[in-house]
Amino acid sequence: MAVEAYINGGHKHRRRIYGHKHRRRTDGQASVDLVAILPARAVCVLIAAQGAATGWALWTAGNAARAGARAEHVGGDGEAAARRALPGRLREDAAVTSGDGVRVKVAVPSLLPGVSLGSIAAASRLEPDPDGASR
Repeated sequence: MAVEAYINGGHKHRRRIYGHKHRRRTDGQASVDLVAILPARAVCVLIAAQGAATGWALWTAGNAARAGARAEHVGGDGEAAARRALPGRLREDAAVTSGDGVRVKVAVPSLLPGVSLGSIAAASRLEPDPDGASR
């Protein structure tokens, strides 16, 4: 079987290819590429999932702070309302303070056991009406 190719500046050359000895070896290259890319993909997925978990913690802390501020605005216990608004996993280590609004601080959930990622906080405050009427 003869193969024609333009090599070295466009000159037409004729080469003979016998069997697989003269072909470039690519057997198994897809497997090597897959094995090389899997750890990188796993790290990317882990980073994205950790970002989602951090966002969830911030969103939940903000919702709890707003619930506490609403309760405090109508004369209720803002700290207790904020704690009730937190899911069990975040409620255990949460720090809730009230006074001039409600501040909720929760630990960022980690997807890797034994790794601490610190905490995240949210605060909310409702201003009283200028005429003193309740909302």
